[in-house]
Amino acid sequence: MADETRIVFMGTPDFAVPSLRALAGGYAVVGVVTQPDRGAGRGRAVRQSAVKQAALDLGLPVFQPETLRDPEAVAHLRAWEPTAVVVAAFGQILRKEVLELPPRGCLNVHASLLPRWRGAAPIQYAIWQGDAESGVTIMLMDEGLDSGPMLSQRATPIGPQETGASLHDTLADLGADLLLETLPGYLSGEVRPRPQPDEGVTLAPSLKKEAGRIDWAQRAVEIDRQVRAFDPWPGTHTLWGEERLKVLSGSPQPDKSRAVPGTVVSGAEGPAVATGEGLYALERIQPPGGKPMPAQAYVNGRPDFVGATLA
Repeated sequence: MADETRIVFMGTPDFAVPSLRALAGGYAVVGVVTQPDRGAGRGRAVRQSAVKQAALDLGLPVFQPETLRDPEAVAHLRAWEPTAVVVAAFGQILRKEVLELPPRGCLNVHASLLPRWRGAAPIQYAIWQGDAESGVTIMLMDEGLDSGPMLSQRATPIGPQETGASLHDTLADLGADLLLETLPGYLSGEVRPRPQPDEGVTLAPSLKKEAGRIDWAQRAVEIDRQVRAFDPWPGTHTLWGEERLKVLSGSPQPDKSRAVPGTVVSGAEGPAVATGEGLYALERIQPPGGKPMPAQAYVNGRPDFVGATLA
């Protein structure tokens, strides 16, 4: 079956690369669709997506439409005559015309245990909201938001030091492995789609930078989850007067200071911030225009930071 199957792969960021490489090792990947090259960084230098770079390394044809709503783009896909389309973090919504193009449908590698965390940021939300585990789901796509029937799932625990970056890498590899395990049975008819349960649906919409502003009235354990979840994107920050300080890492600690939330105090191992419950010990921060540094090193140069009120 694998030798007769023609796969079109759609993906854009690093998360999708392990799935693409896994497919290319066992199936005829007849084309790769990814987002157009974009300007990035302060210089707005044009960069290729991670999937485009991997596809070129593999010698696969690449297609980069601005939108799949264009009839010419759909015609391009149709010319590849795919048996199935595999999608992983592509970045565009697929319309009915595309979903119905391949005879075996469009499969999605989604980074959550559906129906929990449908949407664009399931990895961050799972850590941020204190989930004990995350995982991946291989599903058939429909016109809804990650609402299609499921083919397989695999869970993995979320560790106490888990960050968005570390969980991303774990799930990217897990998704690639599960895709290769699931695809043969699905193509042969042995693995059949099952509807998602109606209960337990939660949404994980796209995150913007302002979501990373810390509310010190929250509990320290909640702030800790936010900092870890938003590493590396969108990052977390706080304001000291007009200065925007990035909070890169820290840890929750017991609080005997009884200080007002947002007040910087001297903790057992360096500066800490009073919260709604407990202290949040600052480990690494980044001042405006500066480089990441230990929080204690920042205090050494700015001793008035202790006693300050953050917002």
